[in-house]
Amino acid sequence: MSTMPDAPDSLFIQFQAALVGGYSLERELGRGGMGVVYLAREVRLDRPVAIKLLPPGMARDGTLRERFLREARTAAKLSHPHIIPIFTVDEVGDFVFFAMAYVDGETLTERVRRRGPLPPSEAARVLREVAWALAYAHSQGLVHRDVKADNIMLETATGRALVADFGIAGLVRDAAAVAGGEVIGTPEFMSPEQALGEPVDARSDLYALGVVGYFALSGALPFEGAQATEVLAKQATEPPPPLSSVVPGVPRRLARAVEQCLEKDPADRPRTAEELVGQLALEQRKEIPVVLRAFVKHNSRLDGLGVLFYPFGLLLTSAFIGAAFGATAAFGTLLGGLTVLPLAILMNRARRLLKSGFGHGDIGVAFRAELEQQREERAVEHGHGPSALERILQLGGVVGLGLGTAGWLTIVFTEWPPAGPYWVPALLSVASWVGAGSGLAALIMLQRRRDIDTEAYAKFWTGRIGRWLFGLARTFTSAKALPAPMTHRPTELSLGMAAEQLFATLPKDTRQQLRDLPAVVHRLEEDAQKMRRRLEELQQVLADTGKGEEGRRQGDAAVEARRRRIVADLEVERDLVQQRLNDAVRALETIRLNLLRLHAGSGTVQSLTTDLGLAREVAKQIGFLLEAEREVEEELR
Repeated sequence: MSTMPDAPDSLFIQFQAALVGGYSLERELGRGGMGVVYLAREVRLDRPVAIKLLPPGMARDGTLRERFLREARTAAKLSHPHIIPIFTVDEVGDFVFFAMAYVDGETLTERVRRRGPLPPSEAARVLREVAWALAYAHSQGLVHRDVKADNIMLETATGRALVADFGIAGLVRDAAAVAGGEVIGTPEFMSPEQALGEPVDARSDLYALGVVGYFALSGALPFEGAQATEVLAKQATEPPPPLSSVVPGVPRRLARAVEQCLEKDPADRPRTAEELVGQLALEQRKEIPVVLRAFVKHNSRLDGLGVLFYPFGLLLTSAFIGAAFGATAAFGTLLGGLTVLPLAILMNRARRLLKSGFGHGDIGVAFRAELEQQREERAVEHGHGPSALERILQLGGVVGLGLGTAGWLTIVFTEWPPAGPYWVPALLSVASWVGAGSGLAALIMLQRRRDIDTEAYAKFWTGRIGRWLFGLARTFTSAKALPAPMTHRPTELSLGMAAEQLFATLPKDTRQQLRDLPAVVHRLEEDAQKMRRRLEELQQVLADTGKGEEGRRQGDAAVEARRRRIVADLEVERDLVQQRLNDAVRALETIRLNLLRLHAGSGTVQSLTTDLGLAREVAKQIGFLLEAEREVEEELR
């Protein structure tokens, strides 16, 4: 895509003259094969929009004009969190255009060209979100036919992927493929059947998405050539270079999902976009960016040798200052050294994290990932729950300390020395020491099973003090030093963070009316995360169950029938979990959009209150599902 020159051209001026009173054009965003895109403001609603114009010379071609209008009319019917919505379709004189939501971000192509290939986890998320959008479009009878990196936008504020430009989409009726005979699309992303002008269906979009994944992970296209015909020939006849040979270390399952999409025979690709979403869900983000890992493990806390020697240095400094300036100065130095200086150090570390592109909402994700990993690792050696010895030590600590404390308090506040036998104090001393020793031993065993230090720092940083430190760090950091937000976050967390930021900037009385909103958003985030984890488990079980199915001998028919029933039940549960995940994300998206409308003056508090009620109902349904799964697991045990 090319950007507009400094001075507007004659088309810009003529188009603006035709739109006077309706839209105010600001600048050209780019040009493509089927039109010019402008950034504009819709006068009536005072909101930014992107306007796609079919150039008048092309509009005079009846076939191109009809295709352009078909794009707008079919795409305008789509409503999905990962599809750019179209607001209006219009004709003014010789100008045919439509207005769609303006996405503040960059295309996937721009992202890869500017910063290099995406990390595997981020690439899996982008592919998953695009596959989700395509699944919805396919369910509406629409095949995109031009899925490519240029048509995938990455939103700056949330990092989510949005699909654009259903410019040559074909409407599929009665599950029949789009009629062939016409080669339309971008050669580097075309499926073999599309390159040959044969009929295409939803699996053609999945092939193109496989090319997108290949490009996102490697920064290169699987097929390139000097001429379009050369590229098309390669698409139809040559296998792509194995992704693992181009990107060493790419996760095996992610590479397998991308390469399956690139199969020449549509029958060998995933059957549906929903199936691909399930495969990509296995590549949930398990690692955290190194900057966040360093913060969680080291920079979030005050530890090391410096912490051991710091109190002695502080005491000496306070003593010298006290000798020179008096007791008040010494006390002020001691108090400041114990509070202001440590907080200043932690604030500076938060500032460094902000300058790396991460915010307060990211550390919660990082701490949860670290704690989950620690639990998994420690459970291998120490088990998931307390051992019998640990329970005995806990009981000994509680009983011993309880008896010792109660006995000594009785002696102190009644009679000393006691009137009873001489051995009572000795017995109480033994009980106290046994209780203290048992409690300390139980604490050590607990620390072996759980990372108590990290849990404590997680509560500190994710709580009010941590939020205050990040806010303070932001005030001491210039806007130029803050890069664009990272795009590593899962969709629900990105949406939740955006909603919280919008909520925090509302007037105080409005926030009071919507005081339950943060709690509802947090609940939806947690529920979506639980659904993602459950979906991953189900996908893994289904993948393991299906291994070797083709080569399985026809043995015990009863065993095979039972296996098929189990697979069918798992698929039903998987689909239900996927639906609940979609519901939670849609509820978050609705809340975010209505907060945006509230800021723009086109929304109401009553509308958001209704959204919160619907969101609570979604959370309730997810709660029912989780409770049912717990009951089943208990029965199986």
